[in-house]
Order: sequence, then structure tokens, then C-alpha cells
Amino acid sequence: MYFGDRNQPKATTSDDRRSVMRRHLIYYLRVWDVKADKLLGHVVDINADGFMLISEKQVEPEKTFDLEIRWNTPDEKKINIQFQAESRWSTNDVNPSFFDTGFKLIGPTDDVLEPIREMIEEYGFQN
Repeated sequence: MYFGDRNQPKATTSDDRRSVMRRHLIYYLRVWDVKADKLLGHVVDINADGFMLISEKQVEPEKTFDLEIRWNTPDEKKINIQFQAESRWSTNDVNPSFFDTGFKLIGPTDDVLEPIREMIEEYGFQN
């Protein structure tokens, strides 16, 4: 997943882009804006560097957010991961009623990365 300017090509090979495994989630996980206490959108693509969000409203690019991903495991255990991320770009989705936004994680700790890796393993699939 590329988190730079979506309109500028990245000067790397396809092998470089795959150095961090990209995962598409089987179903969308909710992402909450902690400060506003409202649903921001749903994760549709994720890796250890960042994620892509789909939302009904466009997200302002180059803004830092305090976010939380919330979900329940198959055994109904509630998981919450709080972290900071910067919105890098935002554009219309294939469906013009929605927007896609690329986020880069800011200084993720193991407390953030480990549950994300577990979530990817449990619910995602390799592209």
C-alpha cells in the first residue's frame, strides 16, 4: 500500500512494494475518531505501516488523528486498538458515494502493531 501522493507514481519495483505484506480484510473494521467520538469509516486494506479507509465523507489530507479500531473476535472478545495516524491522501472511491483515504501510522508501538498483525492473520488474506 502506498501512502504518498496517490497521483504521483512511486519509483520502486513491485518487489519493493510487496516488502510489507498487504492485506485486504474480509469484512470492514470500524475506525473511530477518538476526539470527535464518531465513526470515521471502515478499514479496507491494511499493513504494518498504515491502512486505507472508506468513508461517506471525505477526510482532510495531511491531518493527524487519534483513532481507534474496534472489533469482536469470533469468541466475542472485544478488541480496541488506539493509535495516531496521518491522513496522506483522500479521493473518491470507485463508487462516487464514498471516499478512500490513505493513512500512515505515526510511531506505532508493539501494543498497536501486535493486535494489528493478529487481526490481519485472523481476518485478512494475502493479495
